[in-house]
Amino acid sequence: MRKIIVLMGVVFFSIHTYGQVNEKLIKAAVSLRALMVDPVKQQLENLLADSLSYGHSSGHIDSKKEFIEKLTSGKSDFVSIDITNQTVQVNKNTGIVRHDLSGVTNDSGKSSTVKLHVLTVWIKKGNRWMLAARQAVKIV
Repeated sequence: MRKIIVLMGVVFFSIHTYGQVNEKLIKAAVSLRALMVDPVKQQLENLLADSLSYGHSSGHIDSKKEFIEKLTSGKSDFVSIDITNQTVQVNKNTGIVRHDLSGVTNDSGKSSTVKLHVLTVWIKKGNRWMLAARQAVKIV
């Protein structure tokens, strides 16, 4: 009986810890969405890994520096972003977040809409999650 109680405690602690890890990753993903609509350079610097590989649905790949520059200059301007069908997986210090993104853009002053399947890969550094890679494909 004692072994069962100890085992149940270990399982509960593992599930609780796993839930906290997922919550922190989800919070980071929500922060990214918010910063894509209202970019703040320093906050982006803190959220993005230095080795960021940011893949657009067009096939173009941005570095961290390029991605931040496009957002803060308005060259890439999200007016709104809606996220649906989000899934989260965590394996140690790596997280994968998939979702569908619907958005309104105003890139370089040209209004448009986007519908994308997005895959993001996050790495945990210390106590925070940082975006390491992102790839989007158009929903057809």
